[in-house]
Amino acid sequence: MVALGREAGWRRGRRRVCGKRLRSIEILKSQGLSNRAIAQRLGVNEKAIRKLLGPSKSEEVEQLALNPMPSAPVGEPPSAQGSSAAVKASAKAPEAPSLNCPEELSAAIDEHAEVSEPVPMSLDCDASDRTFDRQLAHLGLLDDAAPIFRDGSHVVGAGVLLALPCLIDSGLLRIARKLYGEIGPAFYGLRTTLLTLLLMALSRIQRPEHLKERDPAAFGRLLGLDRAPEVKTLRRQLTRLAARHRAEQLGAELARLRVEQRGHLMGFLYVDGHVRAYHGQRTISQAYVARRHLAMPATTDYWVNDRAGDPLLVITGEVNAALTKAFPNLLHEVRAVLGERRATIVFDRGGWSPKLFRTMIQAGFDILTYRKGKSRLISERRFVHRRAKLDGRWVSYELHD
Repeated sequence: MVALGREAGWRRGRRRVCGKRLRSIEILKSQGLSNRAIAQRLGVNEKAIRKLLGPSKSEEVEQLALNPMPSAPVGEPPSAQGSSAAVKASAKAPEAPSLNCPEELSAAIDEHAEVSEPVPMSLDCDASDRTFDRQLAHLGLLDDAAPIFRDGSHVVGAGVLLALPCLIDSGLLRIARKLYGEIGPAFYGLRTTLLTLLLMALSRIQRPEHLKERDPAAFGRLLGLDRAPEVKTLRRQLTRLAARHRAEQLGAELARLRVEQRGHLMGFLYVDGHVRAYHGQRTISQAYVARRHLAMPATTDYWVNDRAGDPLLVITGEVNAALTKAFPNLLHEVRAVLGERRATIVFDRGGWSPKLFRTMIQAGFDILTYRKGKSRLISERRFVHRRAKLDGRWVSYELHD
């Protein structure tokens, strides 16, 4: 009975590698082989070798910090630039010259201090051990941890970093810093929180709860940190941002910037509503969710896309109002973003309303929509033969306006 009740798996205390192979492991290690190469030769797991010898020396490479500022010379003590609080102080007092920087560089930094993203600093030199920065955040001296990367190969999910130039060009970090400021002394600050949400979306991680299924060290390596934020940490940061009620203002600022950059694509705006199921604890109205073929608690998000199909605005409807009732608020938001620019609003049959059409035309919008249903037959004599070049080819069709 004792034998039948024995726990499955490797017995505790028993070595994964027998004592006879320890000498062979030491010889291979002295030859400069990595832990992975030794494990492949012996046919064991790499973790077994790491437990015996520790981390491989080849992994302890020189760290690559994302920091355009010149570092202090060897032998000098670390300056006050080690914390983001010191960076803020230098921005507030432009007359004080920066350490280790020529006068021209200091003047350029002071001139663009209000419009450029503050450069995060770090006094840690090991990307896998950020103990010092965490202590600074605990003492209230750090608002956001600086990303530090190390050399490596076969990094899982590293392709998402190709989206960083697009993130910088979108102005999200600059606008968010202007609206939210800082979210308090923290190791995971505002920039890191936004970057985490972006990389989660690109990695198909739909909710913060799904971070439990990911290796925090591997995902943190994409962020330039030793670990990715835990679920409770990310939820706490999102709660702080939501408490300031500036999400609509953030979307409007991003939309205005997009209009400035891509104004030639704003001649046609596509409006469509999408029902999003709600799984929270609050009591809200129900809507028909087509994917589940039933009515359940849900909200309706109205997306306004430009001519290329890229999103311009996202507005959550109140009490799941129909598209005809949600249009006045949508048009008000669109007009605030576009200014006096004339645009054609394209929408489906859910917005069919002659009364609404009259209001839209008076507001300076053109309309492109359709109506589905039974109608009287139209005589063929009313149709006119037309021929036009569409998408590079000639098309003939019968038209009735």
